[in-house]
Amino acid sequence: MSISDALQPHPPHVALFPSAGMGHLTPFLRLAALLVHHHCRVTLVTTHPTVSLAESHFVSRFLSAFPQVSEVQFHLLPLDPSTVNSADPFWLRFEAMRRSAHLLSPLLASLSPPLHALVFDVTLISSVIPVTQPLHIPSYILFTSSARMLSFFSYFPTFASNATHDSAQIPGLTPIPRSSIPPLLLTSDSLFANIVKEDSPKVPNLNGIVINSFEGLEAESLEALNGGKVIQGLPSLFAVGPFAACEFERGECGDQLKWLDEQPTGSVVYVSFGSRTAMSRNQTREIGNGLIKSGYRFLWVVKDKKVDKEEEEGLDEVLGHELMEHMQGKGLVVKNWVDQGEILRHRAVGGFVSHCGWNSVVEAAWHGVPILGWPQHGDQKINAEVVEMSGLGMWVRRWGWAEQVVVKREEIGERIREMMGSELLRRKAAGVKEEARKAVRDGGSCGINLMRLFQEWKTSKGSI
Repeated sequence: MSISDALQPHPPHVALFPSAGMGHLTPFLRLAALLVHHHCRVTLVTTHPTVSLAESHFVSRFLSAFPQVSEVQFHLLPLDPSTVNSADPFWLRFEAMRRSAHLLSPLLASLSPPLHALVFDVTLISSVIPVTQPLHIPSYILFTSSARMLSFFSYFPTFASNATHDSAQIPGLTPIPRSSIPPLLLTSDSLFANIVKEDSPKVPNLNGIVINSFEGLEAESLEALNGGKVIQGLPSLFAVGPFAACEFERGECGDQLKWLDEQPTGSVVYVSFGSRTAMSRNQTREIGNGLIKSGYRFLWVVKDKKVDKEEEEGLDEVLGHELMEHMQGKGLVVKNWVDQGEILRHRAVGGFVSHCGWNSVVEAAWHGVPILGWPQHGDQKINAEVVEMSGLGMWVRRWGWAEQVVVKREEIGERIREMMGSELLRRKAAGVKEEARKAVRDGGSCGINLMRLFQEWKTSKGSI
């Protein structure tokens, strides 16, 4: 019996509530597409206003592609930034969503048919559970990072009770060194630390956790979590990855693909640090010169501002006229949102210099593209450990976090040559790709875990 057949004649009704930023929104919409494919009834709770233009465009394209998905608009209460210890626009949005969460109650209660589950972002646990419990709506999170990071998040109350240790010794896992822990979690009064301190102890109160991962990428962490080693009382875990990019995501990248079509197979380094990482001008120019020194062709996505609405300067201003001239004929540089899935699947791309955001790691795994990890902030060093342990790629620990050091062009070029020239890395990345494809085939772990998840939802009572 197929999953879709098992859901008939009364498919579950599930609402999805993502948080701010493309790194959080993308996996939610890919999960939504997966649920629609299996004939679930899906409602998307959209937050207004969005932080970035990319988010609003992404949601619009999704809703156009899936007219059967219902949209519920969630309008936030104003937030006084002086009451929050952060200037990051995305963290401010997380906090605004948390403080406005009580407004969800009438929106969720009015949905028909009643919800079988609400799947929401990890940053909203302590704010949303008080809303769902009185409505008798089962609460699930989609954890938008790695299973290794989920292990640390779940274990955080224990770690925080004695945070002077050199590493987090999580049962069942290779230790996570203190240098890989998100710096904001080691800053006691940061907004991020306060959110995690409040939310992580409440993980056992959830009905389940959905994650975009698979055994071929994270066998150790998934085994530890599923085996109850990490914490007692962990709710059911559903590893339903890898999420592949969807048709609706395809943007305007004709010029990039045309350029890639003209390049030899495996000859191009793709360089992107995600939707939130804005590097200093100094470091950006070192990267440009490092790419030239590597001797490889490159497709480089330059990001100068954290929020895309503020991107005003052209490439000439960001990189400098001299560097732009030196790069002529050696690569393609863009300063706009790109269709990363289309780029990574192209035969010309032989390596990926990445910040190790989790969506990027899973996309590289899906296409079997080796990674040179350069973590910048947040969960990215923990994800880079996954990249290294799985054989998908390599990373240079001494490069540190963003802005700690300016990595020089000579070393950047040398490390790119090391990645691109490694036959061992190519073989291992190809092996991870095969494991990713195996997970989504009939009888694979993705389908098995989806069936488990749907059965849980079907046996829940729904709301009210």
